[in-house]
Formats: sequence, C-alpha cells, structure tokens
Amino acid sequence: MRTLIATLRNRGSDSDARTDGGEPAATRSFFDRDSVRSAPFWLPPFLLVGLFVYGAVVWNFFLSLTDFSGIGEPDYSDLDVENYVVAFADPIDGFLSMFGLGGEVGGATPAWSDLTVSPVWNSLGNTIALMVGFSAVCLALGLVLAILVDRGIRFENTFRTIYLLPMSLSFVVTAKFWLYMYNPNTGIINIVLGVFGIGPVQIVQNPDLKLGAVAFALIWQFSGYAMIVYLAALRGIPSSHFEAARVDGASTIKMYWRVIIPQLRTATVSALVVITVFALKAFDFLFSMYGGYQPGPSADILATRMVREAYANQNWAYGSTIAVILFVMALCIVAPYVYSQYQRGEL
Repeated sequence: MRTLIATLRNRGSDSDARTDGGEPAATRSFFDRDSVRSAPFWLPPFLLVGLFVYGAVVWNFFLSLTDFSGIGEPDYSDLDVENYVVAFADPIDGFLSMFGLGGEVGGATPAWSDLTVSPVWNSLGNTIALMVGFSAVCLALGLVLAILVDRGIRFENTFRTIYLLPMSLSFVVTAKFWLYMYNPNTGIINIVLGVFGIGPVQIVQNPDLKLGAVAFALIWQFSGYAMIVYLAALRGIPSSHFEAARVDGASTIKMYWRVIIPQLRTATVSALVVITVFALKAFDFLFSMYGGYQPGPSADILATRMVREAYANQNWAYGSTIAVILFVMALCIVAPYVYSQYQRGEL
C-alpha cells in the first residue's frame, strides 16, 4: 500500500506546474511522443485501410449470414449459417448419386452439366490441388535454378533476369500468352509434340489437362521469384559452411542436401506463403484463359465459383460465403508465418 501511495504521489508531482515557465512533465511527455506527433501521417491511411479493407471483410462475413441476392437491401435481422451448411453439405448427395450410391437429383442420376447442387467441395479440391502442386514444383524448380546460379555459371545476370521477367507480367498477360502456346494448331507446345509424333492435343479444352495447364503456366511465371528468394538465402550462408563440408569429404549433392538446404527453411517459408496466396488469387488467370468464370468442373476453383455465384447466379450471400472460405484459407497460410516472424523479433 505504501508503494502504491508513493507511486501515485510521484505521478501527481510530475504533472505539477513548473516554475521555469515550461509545460507540465506529464503533458509534455504525452504530446512529445513520436507516435502522437506523426499521427497526421499514419492515422488517415490507417483509418482508410481499416474501413475499406478490414471493414469490408467484416461486412462480407455478415452478408454471408443473410439471403441477399444482390437486389434491394440485405436483411440483417435474420442471420443464420444456412449458406455454410449448403456449401459444405449439399455436394455429397450429388457426388454419391453420380456413382449410383445416393439419392437422385431431379429424379435422375445427374451429370456435371445437370448437377443442381453447388459443387463447393469440387472447387475446394481443385483449389487445394492447384495450390499444393503449383507451390511444390515452383519451390523445387526455384531451388534448383538458385543452386545453379549460385555456383557461378556464365551470364549469371542475364540468366537471372530472364527467369525473373515473367514475374513482372500480370495474370491476364500470362494467360493470353499461354493460351497461344497451348493452341492446337499454331501453339509451340503442340509443334514440339508433333516432332515426336504426338498431337495435336486440345490442352485447354481437355478436362483432364485443364488444371495441369493452369499450374504449368503459373510455375513458369513464379519459379523465377522462388529462385531469387533462394539465391538471396544462399548468398547469405557463410562460405565456411561450404568449406567445412568439403573438408569432411562430402560430395556436392550431400553438401547441399545435408548442410545447405536445411539452412534455407526461412526462405522456403517466405516464398511458400507468397506463392500459395497467389494460387488462391488465380481468378484473373482462369478468367482470361477460358474467356469467363466458367472454366468447367475440372478447373473450377473457389475464386471463379465465388464470382459466378455473385454475378451470374445473383446469389451474393452465397458468393460471400465462398469469399469467407477463401479468406480463412489465406489466413491459415499467412497467420502462422506472421506469428513466427513476431516470435523471432523480425516484426
């Protein structure tokens, strides 16, 4: 108690008026803080981001709890999770009935074109498949390229620029470029396949190849980014580690596999977060390549499904539900990375 009284007394004396004409200590210490003096610079953008980004996320979540169709005003008086129940439950009967194991939709076994239930599980599966396959190959290819460049190949700067250049292109430009490359008549891919007596192959129209074609094009675009991240990490490893491995008699492959690559964990996580988030945002690419937001069930991801529900089907509430699912997926990817950076004191 005596300590508390002494503390309060000292605080009171700090705010007493000074005899030299200066400001009270408590008043001066508050307004002289850097955060307060710089408020005119950081407060307006902070409020704008809070309103138009985080505020929009919160509004979208509440919108997903309504039955808003895009016409009129949404009714927030009767909120429920019906859209989430539909998103995760209704595809089951449709999938089972396609194999004759469940109930029928509309009195007949449905095909993909006749399936009236919402195939969110299909879109979710395509999204995860694209995200995992694209990220794994992109990181592996980027690591191999980074090791080759790090070993001092000729024309290193030119090689590095060529591989990084596709990263500067937008999804729209990349999609149009690869749409030409996949062309069954004039595309480079089919010309090369024709040399080996294969083709022409309808890559973009083939349901079995659609998602792979998208992943291959995205790997071409982002492998250079992974290479640069890994190359920066390799250049940061002390040369003594390489020399120690050589002295121990380790071969080049063992040296990289057991000594160097384990030290690239931070670079791998950083590149993985960026690449997987871009995979979730591949709507622009699919829209440009397939001329709309209906790429077909084999290449339909959550992003295209979201836009189609909101604008084509006039079901904004259901589209908002899919947007929330996408947001949660992105949050599950980014949040652990941000937390680990914070724990290491790098934020």
